[in-house]
Amino acid sequence: MTPTPPDTERADAARVGNEKVDNETVDHETVDNARGDNNRVGIDHRRLLLLLGLATAVTVFTATVPLLRDWFDLRVYYGTIDTWVHHDGRIYDYRVPGTTYGFTYPPFAAVAMLPMALVSLDTAIALCLLLNLAALAAVLYILVGPLLRRYGWYGTAVAVCVLALLEPLRDTISFGQVNLLLLALVLADAWLLSTGRGRWAGVGIGLAAAVKLTPALFIGLLLIARRRRAAGLATAVAATATAAAAWVSPDASRFYWTEALWDTNRIGRLAYVSNQSLQGVLARLTEPAEPSRAAWASVVLVVLCVWAWRTHRAVTAGDWVGAFAVTGLTACLVSPITWVHHLVWLLPSFAVLLRHRRLLWLAGCLYAVLCSSVVWLWFDDASGPGGFLGSNTYVWITLGLLLGLPVGQSAAGRRLLRRRVSATAPAPNPVVPAITPTHVQREGEASFSATGTGSEPAPADGRGVLAEGRGGSSEPTGSTRPAARKPQSSSERASSYTVKPPPA
Repeated sequence: MTPTPPDTERADAARVGNEKVDNETVDHETVDNARGDNNRVGIDHRRLLLLLGLATAVTVFTATVPLLRDWFDLRVYYGTIDTWVHHDGRIYDYRVPGTTYGFTYPPFAAVAMLPMALVSLDTAIALCLLLNLAALAAVLYILVGPLLRRYGWYGTAVAVCVLALLEPLRDTISFGQVNLLLLALVLADAWLLSTGRGRWAGVGIGLAAAVKLTPALFIGLLLIARRRRAAGLATAVAATATAAAAWVSPDASRFYWTEALWDTNRIGRLAYVSNQSLQGVLARLTEPAEPSRAAWASVVLVVLCVWAWRTHRAVTAGDWVGAFAVTGLTACLVSPITWVHHLVWLLPSFAVLLRHRRLLWLAGCLYAVLCSSVVWLWFDDASGPGGFLGSNTYVWITLGLLLGLPVGQSAAGRRLLRRRVSATAPAPNPVVPAITPTHVQREGEASFSATGTGSEPAPADGRGVLAEGRGGSSEPTGSTRPAARKPQSSSERASSYTVKPPPA
């Protein structure tokens, strides 16, 4: 037998050894992958259990702790439409049996609700619930879409459970109200403006203003922002809808615009604790006397001046979410009657707070107060200093947000940022061509989300490079030219509360 050369023996041994190592590596990788899959399954199971527990707690809370409204306002709408269509009645003559409350919206709202005449009350309740959920999904997508996508299905589900505890939101759904639908219409225009698709901006605001008068204040926002085309479109849509309603029901339109609009007694008692407007504050102070109209007009004028200043500051910086948030706050304050469920207009303000990490604690505290139904502790008696402070808690929150919500950026802040960039940016290398970031925000656009908006110019990292999330390289070299600064783009009571909320 011919002996095997030593080199061949060593090669065979090395090959066998490598095969063993490869097999062991594959086995280890298989085990690690299996362990990773098991860990992910365990994490998903834990998340699912936590989510089920949270959903159960929210369901128990909403079903037992607050007073359920039993679709009271939806029953007003349905009864009005049924009487008008099937019994030849008049829109503003209908009253809910056993109460003095009837339809309080402009005539176009009744025209828009005519499809209810084709279905039963139970079907109308189911459709109303689905529409409110769809509107809430649209509002969340517009305000915090990127943030929810970052945390996936689990974060979205938790956010929905958390929002279900918010008193204005749960009241809107429990009453069968239209607030979420109007908010979604208005924010749709904000989304169009912030993404450079402003051709149809104004349609949503116009429709919302035709259903309720309070959203008409957003036309003022468009004028302050010098979006004259959008403002004109919103005005034209509102006027056309109102004219169409007058053609359908001239008698109802004549009565509403000449009588019903000016009669606040049809809507509810001004001093009722649910009225969280400036007019409500004055009414509770002077009860049982009527509040001074001159005093109310003076306070409203001051608030409108603050609104115009803060809105101009926001739109100048391209901060559309901030501008719409400030306008929603102002609408709640200056409306003669702002029931608690109208405060869903505060949701854009929470989106503004969420984009500032240092203010997350404040957002949490305000959210907890708005979940607490604290104002109802003074349902029977709002007298004295304690009653003055406690019964108007939601007004103080709204007013504080109007004055302190971080919208836009001051000119001083922009000058400071410019000095920091110019002082720390390295000189470009004349030999090597400059590298231009590929992901650059288009001029005139502003991101409309809680995770990054046009309200704040992209911060510099001290080396002339845009921070993460704003485009540009995160690892500059000496040959990278500093990124140039990017120019930024430039109620009436609609519900029917009774003096005592309807029983569950």
